[in-house]
Amino acid sequence: MEATIKEKINVILSRHNGKKDELIPLLQETQEEFGYLPTAAMQEIARFLKISEGTVFGVASFYAQFRFAPAGRNTVRVCRGTACHVRGAPRILQKVEHQLGIKPGESTPDLEYSLETIACFGSCALSPVMVVNRNVYGRMTPAKVSEILGKNK
Repeated sequence: MEATIKEKINVILSRHNGKKDELIPLLQETQEEFGYLPTAAMQEIARFLKISEGTVFGVASFYAQFRFAPAGRNTVRVCRGTACHVRGAPRILQKVEHQLGIKPGESTPDLEYSLETIACFGSCALSPVMVVNRNVYGRMTPAKVSEILGKNK
């Protein structure tokens, strides 16, 4: 295990008692520290709580709030709600995937972008919708994706 991960996870663990009901708070604190859940950190949490690594991973993978890879500096979210879907969100997502070379849940190798899909943004009148960081882009087209992401592949 990388020394810095071990040192940081030990600081986090030192604030807890080793009870099983501390799993989610430990995962949250670990993600806050690293920006995602490193495998080595989850293994240490399992040892600390005296539960299996599978249990830790199972809980972490159940909740959408947890990430297993570092996030990019910019997060691109594409709505997959009904109104967006009907108005072309699958084409928008396909264009983003092609442009960035990643699938939802992944980040580009340079950690410039992460891609996520969201069930609904609640901006149905603007569908299809794409959000980059905190900027909402409505009435999206594949051509607008290239313009917004600034890549002309």
